[in-house]
Amino acid sequence: MDRPIQTNTPIGAELNARHAEKVARVSEQLRRRKSTAPLSRQKRVVSHQVPKVHDKKHTDEKVNLLDFDEIIEIDPDRRICIAEPGVPFCTIVDRTLPLGFVPIVVPELKTITIGGAVAGCSIESMSYIYGGFHDTCLEYEIITAKGDVLTCTPDNEHSLIFQMMHGSFGTVGILSRLVFQLIPAKPFVHLRHETHTSINSYLASIWSHFERRDVHFMDGIIHSPSQLVLCVGDFVDSAPYTNRYDWLKVYYQSTAKRREDYLKTPHYFYRYDQGVTNVHPKSFIGRLLFGKFLGSSQILRLAEKFRWLLLSDDRPDVTVDTFIPFSRLKEFLEWYAKEFRHFPLWVVPYARVHDYEWLTDSFWAKTGDTLMIDIAIYGMKQRGDTNYYRLMEEKLQELNGIKTLISYNYYKEDEFWQIFNRKNYDAVKAITDPDNIFRNLYEKTCRAAMGWE
Repeated sequence: MDRPIQTNTPIGAELNARHAEKVARVSEQLRRRKSTAPLSRQKRVVSHQVPKVHDKKHTDEKVNLLDFDEIIEIDPDRRICIAEPGVPFCTIVDRTLPLGFVPIVVPELKTITIGGAVAGCSIESMSYIYGGFHDTCLEYEIITAKGDVLTCTPDNEHSLIFQMMHGSFGTVGILSRLVFQLIPAKPFVHLRHETHTSINSYLASIWSHFERRDVHFMDGIIHSPSQLVLCVGDFVDSAPYTNRYDWLKVYYQSTAKRREDYLKTPHYFYRYDQGVTNVHPKSFIGRLLFGKFLGSSQILRLAEKFRWLLLSDDRPDVTVDTFIPFSRLKEFLEWYAKEFRHFPLWVVPYARVHDYEWLTDSFWAKTGDTLMIDIAIYGMKQRGDTNYYRLMEEKLQELNGIKTLISYNYYKEDEFWQIFNRKNYDAVKAITDPDNIFRNLYEKTCRAAMGWE
């Protein structure tokens, strides 16, 4: 379908009515619920958090959100899309690209949902200009734990709730509808791979592109301390050839071999879908036999379903995104090369477009940086007796960096709330979840995820 969906059409009216019925159903379930025991979500798309063996969400009572997966409106004139939280980005792109638009930030895995992108802090290669996906959102509809339905925007009476949905991991309410911005797009992306042999040269190039805003896309792969590749790209109308990296070929490996590349726009967005730098299947034979059928969603589904056989919470592999102030990045990378010695790394520059309310004022006061760098580690085997997750947490506090909470977290509770804003968080929870049935952020990401209450 290549026509916009609009509310002033019969199909638009039908979609809005259907959405209202879904919201009413969930709201009624929550209003009638007497228990204050923890409640988790039942969703159609697999979670893109790192699977954990003992995560309490597997045994919690569920609220059924399986059908919150429809696009309600696409308006090219206003450059907005309105959709339910369970819609994956691949569906959004399929519907908007024929109209000449895409979301401003499209995460790297096909089945990340728009709701998950808000709750889990998704970014990508346009983030060096626009920030995260959350920063492109205009409005949320939220169902509270008591069944109330709130419309939240950055400047209405629920503005703090709007801001605290980002990075909340579902702990401050149920996101039931989003309004987000679109950007003009073209059918192809032309990539150039800049290879650097020193950190100084690499950082200088990142900063130059950041200041000039001279490319549509910027991310990178650090193959080793002496092979640092910056991948910059632009939308283009045509291409002399195209590559795709969803079967036999591995995108991150191509960045060490190619000087330029052309991809169809959707294939660019999902160039990492088989695993950013931790690709599955790993061998060429494995990819030949199974790679066409094993994208990120299938791998995560298998890991979740067979977690008792495939995973261990004792010495889990390190998979984590770290956000480093640009001015401290050289120090971080030199420390990382000595302590972690695991490559390649994914590099995503991330503009400081808003001082997020879910981080403490003291966190923001310690940095004057206008650019953060996401250094993403995937699939590192832990060595010896060192807890590398904990080692990273300690180093990031020293550098005034932060790690996302999608994987394993070992913060002490008082330490956690020196980073994450307890005052703002509790103010929102008092409105949206006074009985804490969605758990608080520390309980969910640092305790329940490990099987602890």
